[in-house]
Amino acid sequence: MALNTDELLKRVSRSFYMTLRVLPRAIRPQLSLAYLLARATDTVADTDTIAVDKRQQVLSGMRRSIQTVCARLKPSVPDLTAFLQTDRSGFSVKENAERTLLENFETLLSALFEFSEADREEIRAVLETITHGQQTDIRRFSTASERLNALATDDDLDAYTYEVAGCVGEFWTRLCLAHVFPRASFDEKQLMSDAIRFGKGLQLVNILRDIPEDLRQGRCYIPEQSLSQFSLAPGDLLNHDAMPRFRPLYNGYLKLAGEHLGAGWRYTTSLPFGCVRIRLACAWPILIGIETLRRLRHGNILDDPRVKITRREIRRVFVKSVFLYPFRETWNRLFDEYL
Repeated sequence: MALNTDELLKRVSRSFYMTLRVLPRAIRPQLSLAYLLARATDTVADTDTIAVDKRQQVLSGMRRSIQTVCARLKPSVPDLTAFLQTDRSGFSVKENAERTLLENFETLLSALFEFSEADREEIRAVLETITHGQQTDIRRFSTASERLNALATDDDLDAYTYEVAGCVGEFWTRLCLAHVFPRASFDEKQLMSDAIRFGKGLQLVNILRDIPEDLRQGRCYIPEQSLSQFSLAPGDLLNHDAMPRFRPLYNGYLKLAGEHLGAGWRYTTSLPFGCVRIRLACAWPILIGIETLRRLRHGNILDDPRVKITRREIRRVFVKSVFLYPFRETWNRLFDEYL
């Protein structure tokens, strides 16, 4: 590919880039390309200046293009011109990266031809699930500019976290089983369950951290049914004085996210000890996620600025996890240290 995927990955996701970078070559290209394609479709889904019907149409076209290439056929690439234009002056670094993604969508598609039929099928399946979730999200929040919309139930929240992240845990694990440790002995049902919860946990951390930002965009991922049990409506979360009533519910979701990440840590420590790169790539987002949850337990999320782990703190997690890796029992307890 003429496109520098490593540089693009670094620009669109600083933290996930580090995770992908440490992975073994046997699975890094597949995961990197799938991630970039997912970010391209997500860019279309999140372009609120474009009408809902247009976004749905283009996303459907992108889904068909991915399916077609994975079947080793020449795709019909949707016209992305409208999404490359803006009435805002200038672009941020992130927006420039996302614009480059869309400009090179056809190049990214072409890279799918480099993989085996089995790997293409795995990429097709995970992107089908992700784009379905993106389209569901567009429909759910189609009137977000006019009023604040919320998920209805906890089942909706669970389905959403699966479609945008839990399915990635499955995808990641299937690639590892095929290419990294094909002869390892696992309880595959438990392994896959923990992989899904791993992804769900990371997404739930993002949701719980980003509540104020999502509310400003007319989106509430805290289910309306759960809010009503605490005499709250989605609009109440726009007022930071609602935090005392919201706190018990919010703490419950923090606990759930922590339990999901705990399943992710069980997943990580169950992998062969010799698969150092895979285990570190799993450990880093979990440890950063559990530290984020620890900070979210304090203060007022409806009022406080967004909780963010600094680059220095991220580097500290990386260095500590690498340094302690030879000491298996100590390393296995790292998760408990961040609780």
